[in-house]
Order: sequence, then structure tokens, then C-alpha cells
Amino acid sequence: MDQSAKEKLKLIFGFNQFRGTQEAIVENVLKGKNTFVIMPTGAGKSLCYQFPAVVSEGTAIVISPLIALMKNQVDQLNAFGVNAYFLNSTLNKSETNKVKKEVLSGKTKLLYVAPESLTKEENMLFLKEAKLSFVAIDEAHCISEWGHDFRPEYRKIKSIIAQVGSHLPIVALTATATPKVQVDIQRNLQMEEADIFKSSFNRSNLYYEVRPKVKNETKKQIIKYIKSQKGKSGIIYCLSRKKVEEIAELLKVNGINAAPYHAGLDQHVRIKNQDDFLNEETDVIVATIAFGMGIDKPDVRYVIHYDVPKSLEGYYQETGRAGRDGLEGHCLMFYRYDDIIKLEKFNKDKPVTERENAKILLEEMAAYAESTMCRRRVLLHYFGESMDHDCGNCDNCKKQKEKFEGMDYLLSAISAVKETNNRFNLAHIVKVIRGEKDDYIASYGHDQISVFGKGKEDDEKLWRTVVRQALILGFLDKDIENYGIIKITEKGESYLEDPYSITLSKDFNFDEVPADNSNEEVAAGGKAYDEKLFELLKAERKKVAKLKGLPPYVIFQDPSLEEMATVYPTTKEELAQINGVGMGKVTKFGAPFLKLIETYVEENDIITASDVVVKTAGNRSKVKISIIQQVDRKVDLDEIAENLNLSMSELIGEIEQIIYSGTKLNINYYIENIMDEEREDMLHEYFMTAESDNIKAALAELEEEDFAEEEIRVYRIKFISEHAN
Repeated sequence: MDQSAKEKLKLIFGFNQFRGTQEAIVENVLKGKNTFVIMPTGAGKSLCYQFPAVVSEGTAIVISPLIALMKNQVDQLNAFGVNAYFLNSTLNKSETNKVKKEVLSGKTKLLYVAPESLTKEENMLFLKEAKLSFVAIDEAHCISEWGHDFRPEYRKIKSIIAQVGSHLPIVALTATATPKVQVDIQRNLQMEEADIFKSSFNRSNLYYEVRPKVKNETKKQIIKYIKSQKGKSGIIYCLSRKKVEEIAELLKVNGINAAPYHAGLDQHVRIKNQDDFLNEETDVIVATIAFGMGIDKPDVRYVIHYDVPKSLEGYYQETGRAGRDGLEGHCLMFYRYDDIIKLEKFNKDKPVTERENAKILLEEMAAYAESTMCRRRVLLHYFGESMDHDCGNCDNCKKQKEKFEGMDYLLSAISAVKETNNRFNLAHIVKVIRGEKDDYIASYGHDQISVFGKGKEDDEKLWRTVVRQALILGFLDKDIENYGIIKITEKGESYLEDPYSITLSKDFNFDEVPADNSNEEVAAGGKAYDEKLFELLKAERKKVAKLKGLPPYVIFQDPSLEEMATVYPTTKEELAQINGVGMGKVTKFGAPFLKLIETYVEENDIITASDVVVKTAGNRSKVKISIIQQVDRKVDLDEIAENLNLSMSELIGEIEQIIYSGTKLNINYYIENIMDEEREDMLHEYFMTAESDNIKAALAELEEEDFAEEEIRVYRIKFISEHAN
């Protein structure tokens, strides 16, 4: 590349030199050759087509899937003094005409076009008139049905380019492509001969972590985490617009500077929220996956996945928005297998092939989340890159895992692949090893091979992880042509000839995670709360209960004490935010507990975590207000349930939440109608002497009296309301 071109790099883009493979890519494009660029987010992909466009004659067409991305990049290029425009559905007629005029005048260096706009007849006619330098296809994985963001209109790009200018060079660029997707992109664009430039997918500055997703607990952990990252920029990804709104609202209520971003918002709101984030007016963006593709914000310090993504490509690309400046980035995903099942249900109406493809992608996602192997090795292997050592910068590298001697297991897995002639997928291999006979297995005679049933003592989960580890360790490999099919490698053949001791690790079992623990706490084997303070609070509760002549659970329940021992509330307002407390209880019982916590905090020099008390966004408050108003008017509970479209059990649940938060409710008028005084006395006596207000325990104790569960729950409301609130 000549000196004048390099001077333009400094003059226009402000860089002294190219990074990594950028220079080789640019030279290839300038020679008019078809070029395929596979480069992870943050490695400088955009410059690979922006620079050649600026130094070439004519206009480069950039096909891009996202309007937000176009605006962001055009704004940046204009700031550099480069004449660039976009053509998409957001422009009105006069704006569109202005753009076309600029391009036809030869002044425009880059024109960003959405694939949908490209197919319009009037746009194709206009492009035929323009002097074009080359076509860049950004986010090229959208071409492949095996890509994580497949778009059918991307499949038509090649034929449209041929009509616009048959000899135009093509530059295809993507940040996420498995070997299968690479082949698919090249075939579709008919550029099998293209020069391929593939950078490493290893982003060593990113810390990968997966935690169990537990109802309510996850939201607390997110708030706690964000408050520990004060002033830093972060993105939270959710799958639905509704969840985006809910989490953004929750963060705002808890004093976090957050904004939502999804396709359902008015365009001006969406643009404002994006710009506020880029300009550091907003710390956290809560978004659907539409956010961030091509957004050049280098200092995103963390990316949180509240919902599991649909594929590892999607996950890799979204996490790749963290730490683009090369400094640390935290990639935290909350995972439960239920979310995978939910996503599978969304696919049920898709055509069979698409549904099967989506299922395999989801299985890979679940395997990554549940694996105890080094996360970086699993990710790199998925993208066809091997790493022969653990990274030391992920949760799996830092935590203790359950290991086992793997030689016999590995021999069975490799033998099963070999004896079934390298023609079957993981599920089939596992069935054969476990000796699960069905018509399909019998039709191939796989119930007759030596390895059939060898592993029947171990469950399917263990064998799945053995096969996956064999893949990552290079004993087995995936067939690129027939996706999902597993075959033996030379290393695998050698291992069968000369096996040796090898240590494998068991996958993490997310089903066994206690409801109130995060992954960190499980790994450490400890409790989430301060046990010493918890014991002191229990002793105080006993003292107060004795003084008031009430059972201890009426004062505060154990979960409330555990939360106090987690977040150390030292003011009335903070204590009222604890689940199951509320201002009513604070006024009645709070003083001695606040005093105890304050003393404990001082003596132990604890920085209070009042920051992490989760305030709810009040999305159910309308229902609760309506219940309180109707109870005050002595409306029958059955009628209230009907009015609010709730079942009786759901209504009682709502009322329980109200009274456990310290609000007094008088439902005597209802109780008098459903039970006589004698039964009331019986229940009163039971609750006064019981160790807890557990309904199952009450049903067991009062079995002979034939109480219905609903009766006991309703009386418990009266009891707690009268004595605790």
C-alpha cells in the first residue's frame, strides 16, 4: 500500500497504523478481489470496507441489516469528513431524492442500504446509473439459515448485485461464523474462490460467567451487580419487549440510570435512548437483541443476559459489545433450562428444517451454559478454533468442579462414533451407549455392536457431556456438510489404539441450585447472608415475640431476617423495603431490629448494602389497591376474585402478600360467613402455639378436624393481620 493511502488512514480516521489483518484485507479489496472477512466484534471490521471506499473512485454500497447501525456509522463517517449516506424506510421522498442526487454526482463514498430497500425496483434502476466501487455485505451471517440471525431477503443479495453490476467485487463481513455458516455464505454469494481473512475469536479481556436464574433472586443480583459498577456502562439483553420494559422500570425505581430499547418504541424515543447511552447520559440500556449491532461504544464494561440467547453465535456477538477498548468486560448470563424449552415452543410453527436447525442451536447454547469446562475453550471450539489450555478468565476456571477419571468413558464414546460409521448425531450416539433400543437403532443394527448398552449405568446427561468434551479435546469432530453429525478424528483413532488416563468434569446441575443462592454462593458452598447477624436477629425476634405474647414468625419470617442479614438495613425506609416487612411492621416491631443491625454494622466495620434492597416497580399495585378498597367495602372475596379475573387461590395469594408487607386488612366479615366460632378458636389456638405458619404443617396437625386448605389460609390472613400489623 502506498504512503499516500497510509497518510489518509491517519488524516481521515486518526489511526497511525492498521491492526491485525486489516491492512491485508484492505489491499485485497483495493485489488478488486472478492474478500471474506471473519473478525470478532471490536477488532475493527468496519474499517476493512470504509477505508477502501474512501480511497477508491465511485461509491461503495454497504448492505446492512439494522437502521440503527446505519445511522450510527454514517454519523461517524460524516464527523470524519467522509461523504456518506444511508437509504432506508426512515427517509421521506425528498430526503431519498437528495441521497440519490449526491450518489449520482459522484461525491458519495459510502451508501448504506437495507436489504429490503435494495430489492425495490426504483433503487435498483438508480444504482445501475451510479458509478460503484464494490459491495460490502455486513453481518453476512444473516445469509445462512444456520446463522443466528437468518434473514430470507439476504439470500437474494447475489442476484440483485448481478443485476446492478455484474463485475462488482464483494466483501462479506461477519463477527460470528461457525465453519458450517462460512461454507453456506460463500456458496450463496458464489464466492467460493474468495480470499478468506479469519481473525481469532478469542477476546481475552472478557470474563465469562453463567449463574442460575432463580425467580426474584436474579433481579436482586442484577441490581446488586450494577450498583457495584457505579458510573460504568452496561447492556442487559432480554428476549421480549415486555421484559425489557419491566427490567428497565425496575432499575429506574432502584435509582439506576437505565433506559429501554426495542423495536416497539417510537423511533424518536429509540434514537434518543441510544444516543443518551452513547453520550453517557444513560448508564444502562435494557434491550432486545436489536440493540448494539455495529454500535461503536468502546467502554461497555458489562453485558448481562437476563434471558438465554437463541444461539451461541448470538451470545458471542452480544457479549462482544463489552470491552471493545481492550479493557476488562464482564459477560454475565442468567440461565435455566426452562428458558430453552420456552424458546423451543416459539419455534413450533416454523418449517421442519428451520425448526430442527433452531433446536440444534439451542442444544449448543444449553451445553455451553451447563458445561464446567473452560468457557473460552467451549466458545472457540464452536467457531472452529482450538485452544489447548484453560483461560483462567471465566467462572469455570475459577470454581471447584466435580471431576472423574474419563478413560473408559472416552473409549466408549469414540468407539460408538466409529462403530456407527461416523454418520450419526450426539443424541443417537448417547442412546447407543446407554442401550436404548428403538426401531431406528434396530434398523441400522446398532443394537448388535459391541458398545451398545456399555454405559447403561450412567444417565444421559453424563454421556452427553462426555461426547461434548471428546469434541472439544479433539478426539471427535463435527461434520461441516451434515450439521449435527459427529465423526472420529486421527487423534481419536490413536486414542483407541493407545488409551491413557484423562480427567473429565461433570456438568453443572442447575436444577439443584437452592432458590436463594447465586452461582457464586453455590460454588463457595456458603450462605448468601451473614449467618452471625441472622442468629442475632433470630434471638431478638424471640425476645420481642415473648414480650408481645406472640409466636416469633408473626414478628418477621425467616426469609425477611435472611434478607436483613444480606443487605443490613439501618433506616426505617430501608427496612420497609425488605420482602415481607413494609412500613406497618417497621412501625410496630422495627426499632429493636434497626438498633441491633446498626450496632452490628459499626462493630464489624461493614459497608452497608442498602443499595441492593430491591424496590419493586409496582406493576401489580393497581390490583392490590383494588383488593384493599373492596375489602374495606366488605365485598365478598368470591366477588372480588371474579371482579379481578382471579381464581380464589390467586386472590388469597395477593391478600397474603398485602398483609405480609405490614398492611392491616379486616376480613372478619368473610370469615364469619364461612366458619363458626368454635372452628375459629381452634385455628387461633393452633397459630398461637405453632412454630411456623406453614399451611402444610397446619393441614397435617388439624387433619382430624377436616379443615380445607382455603379455610386455613383465610384464617391465617386474619391472624397475621391482627397480630403482626
